[in-house]
Amino acid sequence: MGLVEHEVQRDALTVVAEFRSELYACLTARSDALFELCDALLCTDGPVRTLVDLALAPEHRRGHGALYSGINHGRIDVARLRRALTSVPLPRAGDGRLVLAVDVSPWLRPDADTSSDRSFCHTFGRGLGKHQMVPGWPYSIVAALETGRTSWTALLDAIRLEPGADLAAVTAVQVRDVVERLSEAGQWRDGDPRVLVVLDAGYDAPRIAHLLADLPVEVLGRLRSDRVMRMPVPVPWICPPRGGRPPKHGGEFVFGDPATWGEVTAVTVTSTDRYGAATAQAWDRLHPRLTRRAAWDDHEGPLPVIEGTVIRLTVEKLPSGGVNKPVWLWWSSTGARPEDVDRCWQAFLRRFDVEHTFRLLKQTLGWTRPRLRDSAAADRWTWLVLAAHAQLRLARPLARDLRRPWERPAEPNRLTPTRVRRGFRNLRAKTGTPAGAPKPTRPGPGRPLGSKNQRPATRYDVGRVLATGESYTRPAHHKVGTKPRRVAG
Repeated sequence: MGLVEHEVQRDALTVVAEFRSELYACLTARSDALFELCDALLCTDGPVRTLVDLALAPEHRRGHGALYSGINHGRIDVARLRRALTSVPLPRAGDGRLVLAVDVSPWLRPDADTSSDRSFCHTFGRGLGKHQMVPGWPYSIVAALETGRTSWTALLDAIRLEPGADLAAVTAVQVRDVVERLSEAGQWRDGDPRVLVVLDAGYDAPRIAHLLADLPVEVLGRLRSDRVMRMPVPVPWICPPRGGRPPKHGGEFVFGDPATWGEVTAVTVTSTDRYGAATAQAWDRLHPRLTRRAAWDDHEGPLPVIEGTVIRLTVEKLPSGGVNKPVWLWWSSTGARPEDVDRCWQAFLRRFDVEHTFRLLKQTLGWTRPRLRDSAAADRWTWLVLAAHAQLRLARPLARDLRRPWERPAEPNRLTPTRVRRGFRNLRAKTGTPAGAPKPTRPGPGRPLGSKNQRPATRYDVGRVLATGESYTRPAHHKVGTKPRRVAG
């Protein structure tokens, strides 16, 4: 091992040890049980199938009772943990810019009638028209993206969406808090490139850009292919003979009608290995026509004109062999140059790295495996999973490739999160654990044999909000255990 490589590994080991100490300080109640649960999550071989199996790991020195006690009754200083996640080294783009991706991933609980705060989560099914709305807990997650094809992201924040929550408003508040923490941690300073926030088609990108207009951020969001935008008013504007006030919106820009597109501002053609020739066209200063309904119903004053750049991306082929439909993007800045156009669509492709992270959290780390009843306990388990993922990312320079015989060798800096997790047990021995040893105890008597539960759990309806803003309640004759009222004819 060279001297430079040895110094890099020693610095990485110091970063991992400091983060583990800070994580333990964030656990304010049942700290030892929660910390050892996080270590068991990192050191267990193979995917996590059930939560109680983690109690059998050597790193978890307590029983399964302490495991569930920590999840159900522990406390985590979430504000401090969020600051810890933004204080560690974060990935950046080639120009030193921070690129953040925001997406919603559901924790489906369709049969958990005794769990509160459930909402209808949109899930994708196989085949055309197979999308479903399944009850569960949707979580909005913010992650920092890397450059190039990778399955690594840096998770920064997670918020469980309440039933009936305004997705755009919650996302704007969440991004605002993340950017402010990045500034406090020194990750962004005056003079640095503006933070790029990448969104998918389910978000109202122009509205989020309007809510974040006072922050050093740029919003890049995907638009539906049937949208209609408006062009700016021509300058100088010629008043018609009959007079009238100047118009607020220009001509229509119909995504499905090329005759309305007008002159292109910038065009780039990039040769790629997976997609062939990628052609990007950009039109400057396009905005949506807002109306006083839905989110803009209570807006005070005149409705704003939110101008941006519309980018149309087409590729020569798809790796899957499917139909290569064009992708429409909206960027919150104007005056786009060709290099800005390429940077935007390449950053949007990197947004799909979050899907690999969600797959890792659910299939390998078992994020949605526990059948927890309390939504607060689900939040604690979510933050433990995020802390475990952060330790895996920080341990990348220290991990060795413990590959299976049928797997291909990988370079040390190209290991996947699953391969890094295989060797984390060896790294844990070097960093140590701040958790104290368990005290000897004996199990309680529990419920007497043959007795019935005298405190049945409360059952909750899936959270739905009516158009009036009131919560939906199931009618009395629809509830379980009641019969419809019959009226004699």
